[in-house]
Amino acid sequence: MPQLHCYVPETTARQVQRQAARAGLSVSAYLAELVKRDVDAGWPEGFEASLFGPLASRSPIEYEPAGMAEERIELA
Repeated sequence: MPQLHCYVPETTARQVQRQAARAGLSVSAYLAELVKRDVDAGWPEGFEASLFGPLASRSPIEYEPAGMAEERIELA
């Protein structure tokens, strides 16, 4: 498995260590989970429905051909 390295401020490192301990994970496993969650996230569940409401679950809109354009009168 590839390894990634990064540098963070000391205060951030301590916070990460505390969060990893709370989660019962090593720092490496905790960070790997955060990265995986962020990279694989995609759109959150229900995102489209929150944007488009009931239209999100419908099939794509089908349009009928409009036919020939009307003749328009010219405005002066």
